[in-house]
Amino acid sequence: MARRLVVIGQGYVGLPLALRALDSGFHVVGLDSDEQRVKRLDAGDSYVEDIHDDRLVTALETGRYLPTYDPADAAGFDICVITVPTPLRDGVPDLSHVEEAARTIGHHLRPGCLVVLESTTYPGTTEELLLPLLEEHSGLRAPDDFHVGYSPERIDPGNPHWNLQNTPKIVAGLDAASLAAVQDFYGRIVDRPIAVSTLKVAELIKLIENTFRHVNIALINEIAIFADQLGIDIWEATEAASTKPFGFLPFSPGPGVGGHCLPVDPSYLSWQVKRTLGHNFRFVELANDINDHMPDHVVRRVTEGLNARSKAVNGSRILLLGLAYKKNTGDLRESPAIAVVSALRKLGADVRAADPYVEPLHVPPGVALVPLDDSELRAADAVVVLADHDVFDFELVQRASRYIFDTRNRCAGPTVERL
Repeated sequence: MARRLVVIGQGYVGLPLALRALDSGFHVVGLDSDEQRVKRLDAGDSYVEDIHDDRLVTALETGRYLPTYDPADAAGFDICVITVPTPLRDGVPDLSHVEEAARTIGHHLRPGCLVVLESTTYPGTTEELLLPLLEEHSGLRAPDDFHVGYSPERIDPGNPHWNLQNTPKIVAGLDAASLAAVQDFYGRIVDRPIAVSTLKVAELIKLIENTFRHVNIALINEIAIFADQLGIDIWEATEAASTKPFGFLPFSPGPGVGGHCLPVDPSYLSWQVKRTLGHNFRFVELANDINDHMPDHVVRRVTEGLNARSKAVNGSRILLLGLAYKKNTGDLRESPAIAVVSALRKLGADVRAADPYVEPLHVPPGVALVPLDDSELRAADAVVVLADHDVFDFELVQRASRYIFDTRNRCAGPTVERL
């Protein structure tokens, strides 16, 4: 008999996990608190770019995938994976979604069940927050009555090479029996589970990975600012530096960082270090400062570019290419484009945006969502490349635009200025 899996959260992490588990023979309940999101799933309408509608329809037709917003549908589960958001609120981790998931699933917890947290958080969350709530609402005790694990998500939306199945998966358990249960579950889902010794180690690994990226992106962003002022092509320099086969990893500058991970995860570690040790995590604080101000730098460069062409930002028509935080996705979470839009509109610009992946209801107020065509490009006083989606026709952009400010190194020619 197929085991019953509940995945709480049906977003960029939870939905791929739910469907991959379905392919591996599980009966899957996809529980999400957003009723409209659940209705879309139930209609075979995917809002996650990596999951096509036809795959979702096939999943529904098996009769083994149930998208729902009713917590009662979680009853009788064998395994539960929690993939809910963990945002920052005024610089402090907001774990309310994890807490609510623990209360919800705690009412349905039975002896022998496994609960795994995948949401990114600070070390200690699984044992100090999740576990007590599960015990409180179930009346059971771990590890004697049920198993608990942590496995940090490593989903990279839009990545054509690395996905849930072929990306190595860190796994950890509360005790040896819990670890065995976690390994058994993910061994059916992914090609290579990698066990670590404790839950806290697994929780820290995710923060290390994203802090590494965050700090290095901040480094190359600051170098890009200085390189421009020194008259040096940062893109040529980083490409040449990348030929070194050891001791160097390439990072590209950009308009800022976005998504749930980079703007948020390092701050979880910084907050925990400050709270428990009383120390400032200076690298993270500096990286936050640099990356948070990259949208301001973009707006300043666009302003200077318009001034050089005898134009003021006030009254200029500016076309933004891409609102999402990364290419080939529609994910607007913490996107630097939002800050660029806000700053340009405050300066009086007529801001328009082309992004085929972003849903109109998520577009910032006051911004017209337009197609990327010849007429829009020719009408724009400035075209700003913020997300270099592969579907964009950059040859058309170069041919039809009067002035391009490119933060992603996709355009070339006399009308182009690059970050």
